[in-house]
Amino acid sequence: MKTFFGGMFMNKEELRREGILYPIKLEYYKIKDLKSKNDIFGVEVVKTEYINEKVNVEKASVDKLTNDEEIENSILNLLKRNEVTPVALKDVVQDLAKC
Repeated sequence: MKTFFGGMFMNKEELRREGILYPIKLEYYKIKDLKSKNDIFGVEVVKTEYINEKVNVEKASVDKLTNDEEIENSILNLLKRNEVTPVALKDVVQDLAKC
């Protein structure tokens, strides 16, 4: 089961500094494995680029991340606060696991 956690548009001025002249929306989702007897949680990040008339969507997820929903919420807050995109999701989660 996937539920919306939060979303935002990336900072317009920061995008301009990088040469990106179109809006980018990031959305963060909680994932719960309903097939498991125990609660197992994961996360998903969806990036939507609005380039003129074209819309590009990119997504990535990490399943079976934790069995603690509070940890899942903390990870999602960290991802959102730092505007983590789908391409960086797995690296960020791996770095968090090392801590």
